[in-house]
Amino acid sequence: MITGLSHITFISSDLPRMARLLTEGLGARQIYASGEETFSESPEAFFDLGGLWIAVMEGAALPTRSYNHVAFQIGEGELDAARERLAALGVTFRPERPRVTGEGRSLYFYDFDNHLFELHTGTLQERLARYARGRETA
Repeated sequence: MITGLSHITFISSDLPRMARLLTEGLGARQIYASGEETFSESPEAFFDLGGLWIAVMEGAALPTRSYNHVAFQIGEGELDAARERLAALGVTFRPERPRVTGEGRSLYFYDFDNHLFELHTGTLQERLARYARGRETA
């Protein structure tokens, strides 16, 4: 039986650069770095991001970009500051997608290895409640 999320792993061609994205851009705390003494398939680092275990392993970047992504919860008042921090790190932002009022705001960006991230201000409960009202109230 699944009891929760254990961790999310990203493969990165540049571990220090990804560490900066996670720590400086998203506010994660680095809790482990293997250096050359690896216990897994390649050098790796672990981060705590809002109570989530994020693992980053060294490897080749994804060959293409897609909409396959991971979304992190963020407060409405924090979204603009996050955009500024991420822009300073040189990420590529994806254009905002159309939204209906009440489902929250999102900021989508690609890291340097073609992973897509979303920072989202809404909750599942808010989105379901909004969708239940239908399009006519958009």
